[in-house]
Amino acid sequence: MTRVVLASASQGRLGVLRQAGVDPEVIVSDVDEDALIASLDADLPPEAVVAKLATAKAVSVAGVLPDDLLADCVVIGCDSMLFLDGTLCGKPGSAEAARAQWESMAGTIGHLLTGHALLRIVGGVITHTDGDTGTTAVHFGTPTDAEIARYIASGEPIQVAGAFTLDGLGGWFVERIEGDPSNVIGISMPLVRRMVQGAGLSITELWT
Repeated sequence: MTRVVLASASQGRLGVLRQAGVDPEVIVSDVDEDALIASLDADLPPEAVVAKLATAKAVSVAGVLPDDLLADCVVIGCDSMLFLDGTLCGKPGSAEAARAQWESMAGTIGHLLTGHALLRIVGGVITHTDGDTGTTAVHFGTPTDAEIARYIASGEPIQVAGAFTLDGLGGWFVERIEGDPSNVIGISMPLVRRMVQGAGLSITELWT
């Protein structure tokens, strides 16, 4: 049976997969995201930036797989960032940065970009690779200063891309989206299904 390996610590991504019938092995990569971004060409399109981060994570995890997974598995790496006003926004990392993020994006439209990378491994050999980026337009509401302060105090927006979630507390401050909701959570189900198919598998073969 083909196993699925999720190269991510994201509980959101893990939740999407589990709710959709896939219970992956989780192995977190050791990729230094900030260092990798700093090494990239400044003119690289934002879609390519998140794709390269996703690929780096998948490749990193593929290099440390135990023998039982190397026999037959699919490794999925992802990276999400919010593209807003010409700037890629990752995880704020602090309450101050999260507050500044919300002050700039309240009442605006941003694009949540999630890079995906898929590696098919059989008998310890990578037999297929694929990569793509999903894009979802997010229409943000205009929370009050008190609501923003309470949201930041919850801690949720500090360690998530773009300082918001769709499936958590942040969902209260999203008016609507255009595109795939699972992509906003961090892993696009339709995109992964197409990538799995491209690797010669059906997504139903990966259900547990």
